[in-house]
Amino acid sequence: MWKILYNICLLLAAPVIVGVLLAKPRCRPGFFQRMGLQVHSSDCGGSQQPLIWVHAVSLGEVVAAAPLVKALHERHPEFRYIVTTVTETGREAVEQRLGGIAEHRYAPLDFPWAVASMVRRLRPMLYLFVETEIWPNLLWTLRDQDVPSVLVNGRLSSRSFRRQDLPMIRSFYRSVLQTLTLCLMQTDRDGDRLVALGADPKRVHVTGNIKFDQPLPDVRSEESLRGSFGIHGQEQLILAGSTHPGEEELLVSAYRQIVKTYPSTVLMLAPRHIERTERLEATVREAGLVVQRRSRIQEKRSGPRVVILDTRGELSRAYREAVVAFVGGTLVPVGGHNLLEPAVWGTPVMFGPHTDHCAEVATLLSKAGGGRRVTGEKDLVASLEEWLGRPEARYRVGQAARQAVLDNQGALTRSLEFIETCLLAAPSYSGSCVATGPGPLMAKH
Repeated sequence: MWKILYNICLLLAAPVIVGVLLAKPRCRPGFFQRMGLQVHSSDCGGSQQPLIWVHAVSLGEVVAAAPLVKALHERHPEFRYIVTTVTETGREAVEQRLGGIAEHRYAPLDFPWAVASMVRRLRPMLYLFVETEIWPNLLWTLRDQDVPSVLVNGRLSSRSFRRQDLPMIRSFYRSVLQTLTLCLMQTDRDGDRLVALGADPKRVHVTGNIKFDQPLPDVRSEESLRGSFGIHGQEQLILAGSTHPGEEELLVSAYRQIVKTYPSTVLMLAPRHIERTERLEATVREAGLVVQRRSRIQEKRSGPRVVILDTRGELSRAYREAVVAFVGGTLVPVGGHNLLEPAVWGTPVMFGPHTDHCAEVATLLSKAGGGRRVTGEKDLVASLEEWLGRPEARYRVGQAARQAVLDNQGALTRSLEFIETCLLAAPSYSGSCVATGPGPLMAKH
């Protein structure tokens, strides 16, 4: 019943969905592929190589999934790996981080014909999806084809849980979640929420956050980007990454106060969506500050200024150059982004009060002394001035952040053990449904 109702609603909403996607420039690439109207040329030949399909919606999920795909490829080079995303930044991340290991495709929209076409062409042996991408038609179709589906690094924000924890909605979600073979969740809170929505408790396991398992970079061996950012001499960089409207104004205002005491600091803003660069540039100018785009820096300037990071793929490395980092989506009710990206470089991390998407990491960094939660502009200014004025204390905070990452690694190995069990038990792999290791038995649904 739910399948019929869902598809009726989906078809009624189709004109709006298509219109919204076409209205957003970042959603246009791969549109026809996502609609099932265009086939990637590599998928026309009917390859017989067994295939694992990994879905990671965009850049952040690709970063999290990359070590997992690499580890699977090392264990099972006999497989072909396809990683799907819905955005251009996701495609670029797949090609940069998984080139030679995995191929990129745009994920199908959840229309029945688009999903069926993708599953028919790829014929995956296993489907892995990262964090929160639950698409009913896709999961129902995979279940019907006896393809195991595994949620990896799963999480469920408070807002999503409240929205879905209603009797009618819960019944619908139960019909979808019952298709999942395994749910590998980041925290106990995430696991409890998924079970409350209808997932089979026997298939839900807390394995931790695989974002901790990113390879820790060697600060000494990495080439500095300061020159390309126009940072020189004794200038100190404050980097605010993955920022959103609303908090960027607060950051710029805070910076105007800080340069009165620390005129050699430079603020870099890395907007979450670089399509907003022009608007952000105008905002900085309206605040009376000099502004430069990273992509247009041709000569070095001096004095207080704001650099907008308007290039893709540089943010994670840019954190290395910062004396202090702020992670966006936390001063406005977005829920926060990846707090670990600056932490792995030993860069002190600040974040605002809205950390629902990264609550456990925020708490962990705070308790470890590697991060600080600020409540607003006044608190932000005070904390930045404190760390800028005390380099030794700042160093200790940065090292505590990096150590916190090291101390919490291991989720990748735990997740791999469960996935390995699932893979070996897949009907098309072994011809049986017998589990051979830790974790639940595979079951036909």
